[in-house]
This record gives sequence, C-alpha cells and structure tokens, in this order.
Amino acid sequence: MGLLACVSLLAPVGVLTASPAAAAPADIVINEIESNGDTTDWIELTNTGVEPVDVSGWILKDDDDSRTLAVAAGTTIEPGGFLAVDVDVDGVPGEFGLGGTDTARVFLPDGTTLIDEHAYAGHALTTYGRCPDGTGDFITTTSSTKGTANDCTPRVPDVVVNEVESNGDTTDWIELRNNSAFPADVSGWILKDDDDSRTLAIAGGTTIPVGGYLAVDVNVDTTPGTFGLGGTDTARVFLPDGTTLIDEYAYVGHAATTYGRCPDGTGDFVVTTSSTKSAANDCPAGSVPSIVVNEVESNGDATDWIELLNTGAAPVDVSGWIVKDNDDGRTLAIAGGTIVPAGGYLAVDTDLDSLPNGFGLGNNDSARIFLPDGTTLIAEYSWTGHAATSYGRCPDGTGEFVTTTSTTRAAANDCGPAVRINEVESNGDATDWIELVNNGVTPVDVSGWILKDDDDSRTLAIAGGTTIAAGGHLAVDVDVDGVPGEFGLGGADSARVFLPDGTTLVDEYAWLTHAATTYGRCPDGTGEFATTQVSTKGAVNQCVGDLVTVPFPGSPDVTAVDVPGTFPTNLSGLAYEAAASVADDSLWAVVNGPGTLHRLTSTGGVWDPVDTWTLRYPDGTGDVDAEGVALTAAGSAGGVYVASERNNDGGGSRLSVLRYDVSGGGPDLAATREWNLTADLPVVAANAGFEGIAWIPDADLVAGGFVDESTGVAYDPADYPGHGSGVFFLGVEAGGTVYAYVLGDGGAFARVATIDSGFGSVMELEYEPASRGLWAVCDDTCDGRSTILTLTDGAFGADEVQERPAGLPNVNHEGFAIAPESRCVDGLKPAFWSDDNGTDGRALREGAVRCLGDAGVTPPVVDTGDTGVGGGAPGGLATVIGSLPVVGSQVPLTVLFGLLLLPVGVAIAVAAHRRREGAQ
Repeated sequence: MGLLACVSLLAPVGVLTASPAAAAPADIVINEIESNGDTTDWIELTNTGVEPVDVSGWILKDDDDSRTLAVAAGTTIEPGGFLAVDVDVDGVPGEFGLGGTDTARVFLPDGTTLIDEHAYAGHALTTYGRCPDGTGDFITTTSSTKGTANDCTPRVPDVVVNEVESNGDTTDWIELRNNSAFPADVSGWILKDDDDSRTLAIAGGTTIPVGGYLAVDVNVDTTPGTFGLGGTDTARVFLPDGTTLIDEYAYVGHAATTYGRCPDGTGDFVVTTSSTKSAANDCPAGSVPSIVVNEVESNGDATDWIELLNTGAAPVDVSGWIVKDNDDGRTLAIAGGTIVPAGGYLAVDTDLDSLPNGFGLGNNDSARIFLPDGTTLIAEYSWTGHAATSYGRCPDGTGEFVTTTSTTRAAANDCGPAVRINEVESNGDATDWIELVNNGVTPVDVSGWILKDDDDSRTLAIAGGTTIAAGGHLAVDVDVDGVPGEFGLGGADSARVFLPDGTTLVDEYAWLTHAATTYGRCPDGTGEFATTQVSTKGAVNQCVGDLVTVPFPGSPDVTAVDVPGTFPTNLSGLAYEAAASVADDSLWAVVNGPGTLHRLTSTGGVWDPVDTWTLRYPDGTGDVDAEGVALTAAGSAGGVYVASERNNDGGGSRLSVLRYDVSGGGPDLAATREWNLTADLPVVAANAGFEGIAWIPDADLVAGGFVDESTGVAYDPADYPGHGSGVFFLGVEAGGTVYAYVLGDGGAFARVATIDSGFGSVMELEYEPASRGLWAVCDDTCDGRSTILTLTDGAFGADEVQERPAGLPNVNHEGFAIAPESRCVDGLKPAFWSDDNGTDGRALREGAVRCLGDAGVTPPVVDTGDTGVGGGAPGGLATVIGSLPVVGSQVPLTVLFGLLLLPVGVAIAVAAHRRREGAQ
C-alpha cells in the first residue's frame, strides 16, 4: 500500500493538490504527535505560511536515523492546512512506531536537512500538540485532533474531596485527590464549609500530581478565610471563581478518626480506620474491592498474563478496571460486564496482538491493577527477572509471591513439590498402578524412589535410570508378580511416594473404596483428587467436565506452501475453489490490514497470488478489515463474500458481510452489497468481531432438520424470498459464538441461529459438505484445536474437540480451508491454514484431512447457476483474544477472558509499539 493511503489531509481549502507549489519549507512545522493513540502512531504537519508547500518525498523519522518514511509524491499542504501521516502501518516501507521516549522529525527529501523536530519523554494521554497551532509550545492536548486544529481548551481536572478531619490532631483539614490522568493545577481554588461567607483560597503554584493528594489545613488562626469544621458540616471545593462547585461531602457528627473515600478517589465515604493526611486512606476491611494479583506469567505459554483473585465473600465487578505494567503509558481496560465471583480467578492476557494497547511483561516489571479512573491502585506485584514458570502467591490470595512449580492460569496456584502422585488405579486393567507427574520445568531423576501402600512393610523401588521429563507422567505397576516389593492396592488404602531413603515422604493419597475408573488430580497435576472420567495411565487426567480431545482427523504432516515473505502479516480467512482441473484450482485469501483480497494458484506445490484487490465499502471508501472469506454454490462467479469487523479508517465496530464482484478490474474493488449486522449483535470491541464466515446450502440444512430460531420451527427457505439458496454462518472472536443469517436483497437480513462453539474465540469457520459438518477453528490460544459442529435435533452443536496436526506450528493461524472430496488422493484431501503473524516469513501451510468416502454423506445436487446471495464452498478467519480449553459444553473461568479484554479503540500496530518498548 502506498503511503498516500495512510495520510489524513484536512485544510480550510483543498489540502491535497496535484500541482506543484512554491517551496517554503521553513513554513512547515510539526504540529501534533500521537504515539499510543487510536489505531496507529502519527505525526501531523502544518503549513504556517501563506503559500502552498509541496512536501512530496519529505522524510519522517523518529530518533533512529535508520527508520525513514517518505511522504507520498504529489502531496501539498495548503496555507493553514494540516497533514497527518501514519508512521507505523504494517507493510509500508520505512514504517516505525513511536515509543514512550522518542523524537518526531521531518526532513527534506535528502533525508539530512532537518525542518523541524520535537522530543518527548513518556507517552501523552492524548497527544502532544502546539498551542496555538503552528507557533506555540508543545503541551498535552485535551483531545486528539488528527488532521485538524489542536484542542487547546483548558482541562478541568477530576479532583475530589477524599478525606475530611473535623476534630483531628492539631487542626481541621480537607484532603483533595487528583483522579485525572494529568497533574491538576489547583492554584486559587476555593475551600468552604457549609457557610459561603467562609472561603479559603489554595496558594498559587499548587499542583496535585496524578493520583496524588493535597491536605489543606482550614482552621489556621493566622491564615485569612480559615474556618473550623463542625460536628454537622460540609467540606466543599470550588474553582477560583468561588461559584463553580467541583466536589463536596456533608456529614453529621464528628468521626472518631476521619471520613474518607474507600477506595481512594472513587468510593463512598466511610469512617476510616486511622487518619492518613495527604496519603492513601486507611480503609476498614470490606470497604475496598477484595481483588489481589495472585499469579503473573511474563514468559509463558502463548502470551503474558496477570491473574486476579477475589479473596472476598461477594462478587466484584471489575468492568473498566485498568491493567498496567510499570509504565503508565501502557494501559489495558477490562471489558464491561466482567465480574469475578467470590473466590474466583480471572486471567488477563496482556500482550495479544489483537488487543488495543496490549503490552508485554518484561524481565524487571510490575503488574498493577487500578480502578477505571486509572489512578486508584487496587493491587500490584513487581519482580526482577522472569520466572521459569510463573510468580504466584502461596497460599493463594494471601501468601508471599514465590516461583510456582507450574503455571496454573485462572486456577489455584501450584505451590507443591515438583513430583507428586497424580493418578491411582486400584482395580483397573491388568494391574494396579500409581502414576507420578512432574509439574516442574526441569527433568527429575526418580531412580530408587520408593512406592508404598498403607503398609510400611511393602516397598517397591523405582528402577534406576528413571527420569520424569518436565510436565511428564510416569505410571508404575505395583502388583506385578515376581517383582520384589510388589503389592496390590485395596478398596481402602493409600498410595505413597518416598525419596530413596524410604522415610522422606514426598506425597500421598488415601481412599476408602475403589474408584469405578481411577482417582486422579483434577485439574491434572495440581488439583484435588476426584474420580476421573476414564483411566489415562501415563497421560493427562481426564476429569469430569474436562475437555476430551481426539487426534486431528487427517495427516499429521504440514508444510509451508507460500513464497517466503509474500504475506508478512495479517493473512486471515481462506476459501478453496475447485475448477475443472486441479491445476486450475484457486485459494481465496483475505488480509485484514490493509483490507485486501487475493486469488492464489499453485505451481509446483507453491501457492502465489495471481489477482489482488484492495477492498472498499459500497461507496468506494474505507479500508475493510477483511477477516473471513466464503463462496456460494456459484463459486467466485457468484460473488466473493467477506466478513469484516470494522473499517480500519476509523469508526469502531462495523460487523458486516460484503459481496464483491471479482469479474472486473482493480486494484480498488467496491462492494456490490453490504449487510451491516452490527445493531443485531452484542456490542464488541472494534477488533473482536467477525472472524470467520461459511456458507451452507439450504438443501443440507433442510435435510438435517435445521430449526430456525426466529420461528421456532423447521427452517423453510421459502420464508426468505430473494436470499439465494443458503445461509451464512459467522464466527465472533469475543466469546466464540457463531451466528447464522439469511441475507436478502438490499441489505435485509434475518438471524436464524445462535450457536455456542465451545471455544472462547472462533478463529475460522469452514463447511465440509461431505460430512455436513461446520468446522469451528481456534488458533494458538486454544493450541490450534478445532471442533466440528453437527446438526442434532435441529441445532448445531459440538461433539468433540480435535487437536491440531502434529506438524502444524502452534501459532496464530486465522484461516482454514478444505478442498472438496473430488480432490481426495489415498483417502486424504488438502487442507490449508493461514498464519496472521507470518511466522518465520511463512503465512500459508498445507496439510490433509481425511476423506469421507462411502462413510460420508453424498452432498445434494446444488444449482450452480444460482445468482442469488447463497452458494457452496466456505472460508473464514480470525484474530483471537483469549480462549482456553473448554470444560464439557460450558466455558470455565479460564475461557471467560475471551469476553473480557475488549477496551474501546483499535490498535493496528501493537507490534510496532512492542518493537520499541513492550517486549522487554
């Protein structure tokens, strides 16, 4: 994409012209800088002169001369006009992110003649901008004004009365707290009690820092206007005009200590435990939310995360609470509607690429939790150096932080020994056995360790040279005839493991009766013992309600099949289109930023784009965040359908299906139709909407007895004239729900199904006609698992969850497509995955799925001449927010975070920020 597409141009009289203008470079200055804002970092220039200035080829840099971004040719700034240039757009040559401490610089095309620069330390909450425009000093603006005049209006800080002492130490005082995200200048502000004639002005030059306190003595005899606070009185604070009330607190009766807000700055007033003048209030138990940081992983599985624990007896609503590391410039908001139950856990992912303002947790860092004001600190933990596992409280909620034995995301911390008894079978297969697990991060040599039941005279030694790998299991048969020390496990017995001395107990478990299956720790390795679903000797326990997975139904082998570097990032949904011959088959693929559609063909097993279009909305504008792609029975000749969650040019969520006619030219392609479904769906963040799309023929739905949720009876295509011959299914990232829509003429639509996928996020949808199964696919946050939703009793549901192929890297695969049965060879048909991150320069991988053959369902004959909305092969896509293994058909708290971190705003270039400062 050319830089011109990344530029916002606004001016009193046409800013962008094609004609050259008189050169007056000294009139061009940097006017505004956003380094952590809406969707991208940008630098705004303004022309302070009286003549237009041609800035074609001018060079933008940060503080590193190796990063240079050229302004597009033909760019002119009119007198008084503004030019905002996005500087960290992925795929734009020379792009760069602006860090917390950085410099914005603009040069002539030679790259050495400096025109203007501005250096800053720390991200601005809004932007840094000149006030007045073009000539003034840089200040923190009141709001971001990309491509327009700066917002230099004075900000009224959020200052509140925080604590009041009316009968304290030596004098009465009123304490103020600054809840703003910027220092509050309170010079000349007026304090009063309940009598307007008593006014005390705060001294000039008085500033309250962010989150800071100011206690003002109000009854000092030597100070004009001072007053005492009575037993029944009011503490009030006004702007310097003495009439604009900022905050007040009225009380009846002196407090034995003080009256103070709990929590500080935002809570209700209570009688404090002690007076804390100019400091955080000493709040009584129960007056502050009972949330603590319980576990932190800064270098773990797929992402860094912070685990919260509610130690109280009542649920706590954490909607809008702010998560930070040790940098106040990095803030992540928890989604509205998020509640942590009493005793419950909440794991908050912090560095997912899909998260606006996401950040990595570094070697020397902090995990901090604030109320929605961003300044009232609720809980924090700091560390030096990554933990091999995680840092967690032992015991949970109250103990000191230690390096845990293993990570236990959104569950009780693992504070036990590395090796412990994990599963016991006392009446099983051919013999009784005791299984050990190593929860640690290094192998453990258990040579000579002793196993016993409840009788010390029966001792069985583990063979020499026996090591349990990190995370591994070892099942030892204990009643093998002929083995010295062997013993059987009875109905009421114990399993015990000792060090080789036979006296140092490592772990034990006792029971009263035989289990029908086995007794095992639930969850595996860390939980309490319970009766398992099935016996899993030497493997992970399968507990009641646990996710039970099956192997991937196809080949374990997966190979990269794209030209390295073709798709650096953002390759999303896929759809396979078969032609008359295999050599002419196509893969349709979409890129979510900038919104792009590709048709790929294969030469020698390598897939490469042969056609490319930039996607626009029906009016020809916008940057369509293309996440999924699908075809109907008519194939691409009947239109290519794209699922999109937003307009990358701004405007928040826009959950749409767009139809494109690819028979014409390009490179820009305006949609022929849009179905905007936003108002019909739950509110989600702009980067947490549609991720996958698939189309299912009416004939298959009718044959399967599909029930229309809008009517409550069997789906009847005749109820929806003009919709074509099928239904579109759309997967949503936030929560993993799949919605089915009939799409009609003129943008009309009707929802006919709402389906729980069982995942916290749906990354892709793919319909397989041969099985009449709808694949719902997740990415690395679910370990690349998938499930096939099948029609049962009129509704789609998941029967089982499939592991990814062994050869598929556990990375951010957002697209999945399957070739039809006609492409089967030796019982397998091609399957494809797209990697949004372009790991190691490769974004497209090919494997194989089993063919159904005679065991499959013969697809009904579909009229390929259909020119309506419906059609046949599928496709989809996704960027995942945070899903974990499901528990049965329910989503446990570990998966709940798929619904949580959905702060307002979109960050297209989180990776750019992280390059400069996040990945420590």
